[in-house]
Amino acid sequence: MLNIVLVEPEIPNNTGNIGRLCVGTESRLHLVHPFGFVINDKNLKRSGLDYWVHLDVTEYNTVADWKAQIPDLSRVFLMSSHAEKSYLDIEFQDGDWLVFGKESKGLSADVLAQFENHLTIPMSKNIRSFNIANSVAFVIGEAKRQIGVR
Repeated sequence: MLNIVLVEPEIPNNTGNIGRLCVGTESRLHLVHPFGFVINDKNLKRSGLDYWVHLDVTEYNTVADWKAQIPDLSRVFLMSSHAEKSYLDIEFQDGDWLVFGKESKGLSADVLAQFENHLTIPMSKNIRSFNIANSVAFVIGEAKRQIGVR
């Protein structure tokens, strides 16, 4: 099972879509506060549809709270449009942690400095980044392909 981490998500529709993706791929969702919405927001529920009740989701007050329960920090992969190494160059394993930042700014320099594995999603120079829900889908898809979808 993959662990998908959203640090300070801002847009409920994106989080709802990612929640639905996690249910469909049997991945766990980890949400790190603060959020740009309340968890019972109608847009979140609309995006996640009725799948939210099946979601394995954990909330953390801080990055430190989340980080404290990770058994192997070497298996944490932070997505950043500023990273040089592509997520396509990684050999993913069951249980890996795939970390995504807030929609407006990505992951903070402080969060990035706490971990070694920074990855990017290759993209055209004509855009700054992909939508976070699409980014999560790219990376989960590749990781599941490597691990073996059952």
